Amino acid sequence: MWGDSKPMFKSQEEIPDYFPSTPRNDWSIGLVKLVTILVIFMAGVVIGLSISAHFGRYYNSQTDLFFPSTMYTSSCEKDCMDFKNFVKPSNLMHTMTDQQLYWRASLVPKMEEFPFNRVPKVAFLFMTRGPLPFAPLWDRFFKGHAGLYSVYVHTLPDYRLNVSKDSAFYGRQIPSEEVSWGSITLVDAEKRLLANALLDYSNERFVLLSESCIPVFNFPTVYEYLINSAQSYVESYFIETPQCEGRYNRRMAPHITLDQWRKGSEWFELSRELAVNILSDVKYYSLFRKLCRPSCYPDEHYIPTFLHMFYGELNSNRTVTWVDWSRGGPHPARYGAVNITVEFIQSIRNNGSCLYNGRPTSVCYLFARKFAPSALEPLMNLTSTVLEF
Repeated sequence: MWGDSKPMFKSQEEIPDYFPSTPRNDWSIGLVKLVTILVIFMAGVVIGLSISAHFGRYYNSQTDLFFPSTMYTSSCEKDCMDFKNFVKPSNLMHTMTDQQLYWRASLVPKMEEFPFNRVPKVAFLFMTRGPLPFAPLWDRFFKGHAGLYSVYVHTLPDYRLNVSKDSAFYGRQIPSEEVSWGSITLVDAEKRLLANALLDYSNERFVLLSESCIPVFNFPTVYEYLINSAQSYVESYFIETPQCEGRYNRRMAPHITLDQWRKGSEWFELSRELAVNILSDVKYYSLFRKLCRPSCYPDEHYIPTFLHMFYGELNSNRTVTWVDWSRGGPHPARYGAVNITVEFIQSIRNNGSCLYNGRPTSVCYLFARKFAPSALEPLMNLTSTVLEF
């Protein structure tokens, strides 16, 4: 009886679940899990994109640093340096100060060969206060010789040359400053002309002229004479007179002594080498600026003294510009229309003898001064005969 009897309570495993899960509860839990996963996924995407953008900007900035995109896409019409314009500026106007200009012009290439077809030119440097009365004569002198010469004009700052577009002087004014006769500003004007001319790497010889200067030979003669010369032409001498020795300031010693002091005409002719050396000098130019005044006339002493001290063997110690001082006074003789004859021009062309490249020659002067504007017409009449241009 007792053995056949069934237990009064079922085992725990057999007790039925009186709170079974419903299908709705299962669906809610699944939805929560899905939303959670989506939220985590989206957060990951956002974080990933943010990090990617940060590294993208960093990478791009580093790439642009070494490989700028503008290197390949920018236009060179205005912004890029053109080699042709570097070795021969097409526009003489610029905004450089004198110090910046001298620094730029004194740069000298170390490579002996030029990466372009360099034809040596003669630079004609005109220093004037206003008009150039002999511009028509010079235009006839230059005609047919383009590429063998350059023209530079230093005037008063607000003056504008009135010449035709086919003139050699058209567009050839340089940025200029005020100049006072007998002062250091004359040397400044000379250096300014040299510096602007040195920017053209084809200019090999540099001749300083005034508005009252004329050529007394044709262009081929002048060109061959200067280009083939082994020396420059700067008058340099010493005499015991108030106009030479008397202008020496003993405060210049020991940098410049009396036996080194020299005088000469300011109308020089220089090789490119000497032009660069003069332009690069600061020490001795500063001494002249400070001590060569008020009646010292630095334009007659600075370059002759400087060349005598350091480059004497490269200078002929004579000028190629004829001038008549026979009448005395602070200014040379001036010649007008009545003085212009064939005989007068021939007398300048065959005035004495001198040395050229170590050999005697009768051709000592290529230019002459001082001529009045009235001399233009008779000189023009001589161009096809005695002047031969």
